[in-house]
Amino acid sequence: MDLYTKLLTKQAKLSVIGLGYVGMPLAVAFDKKDIAVIGFDLNSEKIDLYRQGLDPTFEVGSEALKHSKIFFTDAAISLREANFHIIAVPTPINIDKTPDLCPVENASVILGRNLSKGSVVVYESTVYPGVTEDICIPILERESGLKCGQDFLVGYSPERINPGDKVNRLENIVKIVAGLDSSTLDIVAKVYELIIEVGVYRAESVKVAEAAKVVENSQRDINIAFMNELAMVFDKMKIDTNEVIKAMNTKWNALKFYPGLVGGHCIGIDPYYFIYQAAKLGYHSQIILAGRKINDGMGQFIADAVIKELVLANKKVIQSKVYILGITFKENCPDIRNSKVTDVITRLQEYGINPIIIDPWADVDETASEYGLKLDTLEDIHDADCLIFAVAHQEFKNLSLDKIASYFNSQLPQEEKIIIDVKSILDKYAISQKGYRYWNL
Repeated sequence: MDLYTKLLTKQAKLSVIGLGYVGMPLAVAFDKKDIAVIGFDLNSEKIDLYRQGLDPTFEVGSEALKHSKIFFTDAAISLREANFHIIAVPTPINIDKTPDLCPVENASVILGRNLSKGSVVVYESTVYPGVTEDICIPILERESGLKCGQDFLVGYSPERINPGDKVNRLENIVKIVAGLDSSTLDIVAKVYELIIEVGVYRAESVKVAEAAKVVENSQRDINIAFMNELAMVFDKMKIDTNEVIKAMNTKWNALKFYPGLVGGHCIGIDPYYFIYQAAKLGYHSQIILAGRKINDGMGQFIADAVIKELVLANKKVIQSKVYILGITFKENCPDIRNSKVTDVITRLQEYGINPIIIDPWADVDETASEYGLKLDTLEDIHDADCLIFAVAHQEFKNLSLDKIASYFNSQLPQEEKIIIDVKSILDKYAISQKGYRYWNL
């Protein structure tokens, strides 16, 4: 009986290593297909929440966890009970923008020490081409004493989950799958086909699958960088970038990208993995690196625009009361990893401004731990000189003009009340008619 059949008949178990925005939806999806799932994470606090049926990521929802049969654990020895393993840990970058492979290496060490003969290991973590074969497999072999291709098999299937997206979900995004040989590819494809309704794409090799992931995010990064560059130029031309985009999008082949802060754990990081490996091979990226430079500089550009508006409104910059609405890397999502809003904050602090941060989605403790920032609530806003709408959370979109008005010092002249609309979520014309000083990206 092959491993696929054993999984279907619960004679074998599947483990998901790393229970974040990627791993948790995978674990729940396989659980719903009546596969015996072991959910492993080193974070004991997170495991406790999952055992209570609480989902801090909001990706699957607490209700789904309460009804799941997933065995949540932080005990690595439990991995010995599984034979199909999916590693879904983050792959961040170091301060110098080089890949930080520590999470995926550590996960390989942990699994290697608990790997059984006949197992299949699939990596979902985003890496540059060659990491799975050149770095991960040797670790698995060293720690387990087993031989890849003989005692265990290895595949790769890059994660494509879009955190916070309730339309493009795990089950309706085509899954790229790859294996070191045809038999591995076949079992990996069959297992993922259990949960992916739109099917899988069988890549020609593991390296092709690894490359596909970093390239698809690099492509988005470059396109957003182009729009960001246009936004900076149009700002000098006194032209509204969004009005230009609306006009441009009337053509059928317009790509519909928009300017903004590019953070998160994919688009703002993956290009550096590609750049790093290319440089090791003697090629120094021009387009991708230029795009990264533009996008990494947008926080400073926005902060400088804030300072300019404060000066033009006759404010004493260092005494100005500035609120930033949003700290997560994207809307309607609690994920604060690699948030570029922090670049805006850092730049404002250089001018002596300590902005007050509001975010109903972000976790208070996590934000304090990660960035040393305190979170306030919408109810705490008062006597503002400037409101910066940095993230397009629905709670911010729903604010009425009257509510926004209540956040400012009523004694201020309208032209001294500043609204910075980074994501262009407000009605520009309605706000302008009220006399506010308004700027959007």
